Amino acid sequence: MADNNNKAGYENTLLCVLFLTFGFVFFDRLALAFLFPFMANELQLSNSHLGMLSSVLALAWALSGALVGAWSDRRGVRKPLLIIAVILFSLCSALSGLVTGFLSLLLFRGIMGLAEGPILPLSQSLMVEASSPHRRGLNMGLLQGSAAGLLGAVIGPPVLIALAEAYGWRHAFIVSLVPGLLIAWLIWRYVRNDEPRQAPRVSEPPAGNRLALLKSRNIVLCTLISCVFLTWFIILISFTPTFLVSVRGYSPPSMGAIMSCLGAAWVLWGFGVPAISDRIGRRPTLVLFSLVAACCPLALLFAPSPLMLGVLMVLTYTGLGCFTLFMATIPAETVPREVMATALGMIMGVGELVGGFVAPTVAGFAADRFGLSIVMWMSCGGALLAAVLALFLKETAPAVLRRRLPATPILQGNQP
Repeated sequence: MADNNNKAGYENTLLCVLFLTFGFVFFDRLALAFLFPFMANELQLSNSHLGMLSSVLALAWALSGALVGAWSDRRGVRKPLLIIAVILFSLCSALSGLVTGFLSLLLFRGIMGLAEGPILPLSQSLMVEASSPHRRGLNMGLLQGSAAGLLGAVIGPPVLIALAEAYGWRHAFIVSLVPGLLIAWLIWRYVRNDEPRQAPRVSEPPAGNRLALLKSRNIVLCTLISCVFLTWFIILISFTPTFLVSVRGYSPPSMGAIMSCLGAAWVLWGFGVPAISDRIGRRPTLVLFSLVAACCPLALLFAPSPLMLGVLMVLTYTGLGCFTLFMATIPAETVPREVMATALGMIMGVGELVGGFVAPTVAGFAADRFGLSIVMWMSCGGALLAAVLALFLKETAPAVLRRRLPATPILQGNQP
């Protein structure tokens, strides 16, 4: 009984620490989108520049997430890497407030992406090992979806906009250093040290055979879904603040309020979607809520008033709950733990490369040529493609698989 209590206690403690960690990653990552309307004139930045800034961060995120995730699997090292990554991206976010032009901002955002990339695969691999099977989806959804929504999209917009209006956009970047250092201390204090890696069994494949992950249908499909769903997300989150101000004509405070509604939905669906998948299955949940997410950019285009738009944001911004499924939960339930961080890093990395690096740059140039409305149609298409791809996934939810088991002995028992 004491062992169960200790396990549950550490599971909850780890969830709280990693919740803050990944939430603050998105606070820093989304800061540029919220502060862009304040800094664009001073630094002479265009929509194309905004797309390229989002792209370089995503490219660095993709490369470091895949490479460091694989390296951590080989070495069995996660906690020290997590601490170093948090300190480094916090420094780079603060240094973004000292830039003098586009190139220096591009440099700091790229370095920040290198630091942020490993945090998700490292955090989710720690979380899945500490989680009870019946709440695995919920824990991973809280960590990845709700944390990013609460800190990045609910707290982030009003705090950053208030700081920018009161003290200037540079100070809004600089103050981000303080919570980053506090979170690094919490990881050092409360996350357990990595257990020594045992020597591999003779029957285990060598590390080079990790490319065999590509033979798994779920891993390949999750990677493709990551590409198109990140297109939905990165385009939406990068261009929506500017779209609301310059196209819909809303004031910065109104834009911040709408983005906070988006963030509230992020928090709600971030744990709600994975929790629903624990009950009804990963595949039907992912298909359903991908279709709902496709309606979000359409609401931004056609909602008749700020109030109606805020309501529709809460109802349709379901994508980050879906992210937890294809980027963490389904892969974690598909591959052995020895290659879990490798699989998570690869899915995230390839998705960031296509949806995070290529898509916003293309969207930025398209916006300068055809108007900002075009990016909303591109975002909608990404979510629709994700729903189609999700139809072909193999189910992995433990509760659903258990419900299917009793039928098998009965059928066998009826055979002669």
